[in-house]
Amino acid sequence: MKNLTRILLAEDDINLGQLLHTFLKSKGFEVSLAQNGKIAFEKFNQQEYDFCIFDIMMPEMDGFTLAKEVREIDKKVPILFLSAKSMKEDKLEGFSIGADDYLTKPFAMEELLARITAILRRSETESEESENGEVQVGKIKYEPEYRLLHLKEGEKKLTTKENQLLQLLVKNQNEILDRNATLRAIWGDDNYFNGRSMDVYIAKLRKALKEDPAIEIMNVHGKGFKLIVK
Repeated sequence: MKNLTRILLAEDDINLGQLLHTFLKSKGFEVSLAQNGKIAFEKFNQQEYDFCIFDIMMPEMDGFTLAKEVREIDKKVPILFLSAKSMKEDKLEGFSIGADDYLTKPFAMEELLARITAILRRSETESEESENGEVQVGKIKYEPEYRLLHLKEGEKKLTTKENQLLQLLVKNQNEILDRNATLRAIWGDDNYFNGRSMDVYIAKLRKALKEDPAIEIMNVHGKGFKLIVK
């Protein structure tokens, strides 16, 4: 498990939230605490996280809704639900949304730590990124950290927004990337003008990736985009 793993913690119980925050920080994690789902989603859009812990029963936006919004943007970030409910139906709903684990309150802090560690270890094993952060998109090498595409004609430096958009497409490869959720994540608003701007960036990415005919950024009418590598 890497150092300073960034955790987004959404918990409306102030006492429990602070307790979890203090405990996880003492174990070497970088923790951002939000007291409701709406604030948590805003934080998720502001920076990248390696792990999410969401309470289910929260004001403004409940944990299930929050997880659905997060999954529209990132299909792979691990999500662990906390709940006072132990009903089978609730657990099934959580897993159907894409949760990696579900912990019923009350729980031991060490059990939470063990589950986080296990999930992170599994996620790192399944990661498609190499140790130096390079990603292979078809035949094209992509370095998100440096905003670089390695093409036959040389290196292409992406703009910040091109890079953010391509990162989301790569993370959700072969899955539909929701248009409105992507606009909120990158531009902060899903209005018409930002939507037109995003279409321009999609066109630029298509042009940059055309070197490999097996790569396609497909429009999914009424929903969003899908990066396909044939």
